[in-house]
Amino acid sequence: MAPPPPAAELMDELLGEILIRLPPDEPEHLFRAALVCKPWLRVLCDPAFRRRYRVFHGVPPLLGLLHRLMVFQGPPPVRFASTTSMPDFPHPGSDGRRTRPLDCRHGRVLVHMLEDETMHLLVWDPHGLFDPDIDWLIYSAAVFCAADGCDHLDCHGGPFRVVFVATHDYKDDIFASVYSSETGAWSTPVSLDRSSEAYIQHMRDGLAVRSYYMPYLQPRRGTLVGDAIYFTIRLDNTIVKYEWGQNCLSLIKPPSPDVHDIALMAMEDGSLGFACIEGSSLNLWSRKVNSEEAAEWVLSRAIELEKIIPVADTDHRPAVVGSAEGLGVIFLSTGVGLFTIELKSGQVKKVDGPGVYFSVLPYMSFYTPDRGRLLSLARAADL
Repeated sequence: MAPPPPAAELMDELLGEILIRLPPDEPEHLFRAALVCKPWLRVLCDPAFRRRYRVFHGVPPLLGLLHRLMVFQGPPPVRFASTTSMPDFPHPGSDGRRTRPLDCRHGRVLVHMLEDETMHLLVWDPHGLFDPDIDWLIYSAAVFCAADGCDHLDCHGGPFRVVFVATHDYKDDIFASVYSSETGAWSTPVSLDRSSEAYIQHMRDGLAVRSYYMPYLQPRRGTLVGDAIYFTIRLDNTIVKYEWGQNCLSLIKPPSPDVHDIALMAMEDGSLGFACIEGSSLNLWSRKVNSEEAAEWVLSRAIELEKIIPVADTDHRPAVVGSAEGLGVIFLSTGVGLFTIELKSGQVKKVDGPGVYFSVLPYMSFYTPDRGRLLSLARAADL
């Protein structure tokens, strides 16, 4: 019979079972626990515990957000708007440089460095890369983890990709290209214009005549679903789909030409969806594909807003400005501030004051005591 483990190991195991239940959306609890004593600090900074903590809680929490504005609206706020007890942190642009945040995903931030001649696009992990060879006028971009089989609970330091999609500077075309951190190169740009097969088929399937000329891309945050990234076109909310593995662009019709200002999102079942305001309701649409590979839009849910969102000015129409992937959280801009709506619980929370909100970039990551000075203290505690 094997001897029982030492008392210290049993205490660490029991302590770990308690600490693992501290909520990740309030990092303050973890940091306070780490300051109780060296044994607690050692447990919280142990790589095995940190891994168990992420798996136990699943989707990384929403820690804060950055803003994405349209070009004519001027530069976005340089501050990181925290939605938890996590303090503000220095990021590209917080030092006064002119930047434009483009995306936050898998613990990374993608930033356009507007005044840096040597590093146009910056993945803040950190990593620098140049713009693709595209004459763009209006653009959007997305960053995401490229590690095979990754559960995206801790993607820091791993391989990533950047998708760049833009409306051409002088032609009615949409271009796309993807950057791989593993090769350090951009793919050959692919285009979609009025002569392309995908565009002609889209017209044949009933695209409104008013959008015969290829309109501008919406410079909003893209939505990642499977092996494709999705953006919208400004004129009629037609959806642009880019499959980076095949380097292929295609178009998807919205359910109705009367649906305006849609915000794309990944649905809980893994399908493409979007949220929009219709009348006084927040409506959620999902794109369902049947066994014969035919797709249709289905209204999956309608949430009446009048009873849950304060209204200061009835002329100020609320707008959906983003979502947090995997959390089931919608960002809603109103005349009295920026709110989150948690779809499962219905909980509404004000996360920022009134302002110009065109697209919200949610920063989601586990913020644990191993980030910063506490890790060195834990190592000293083991000596």
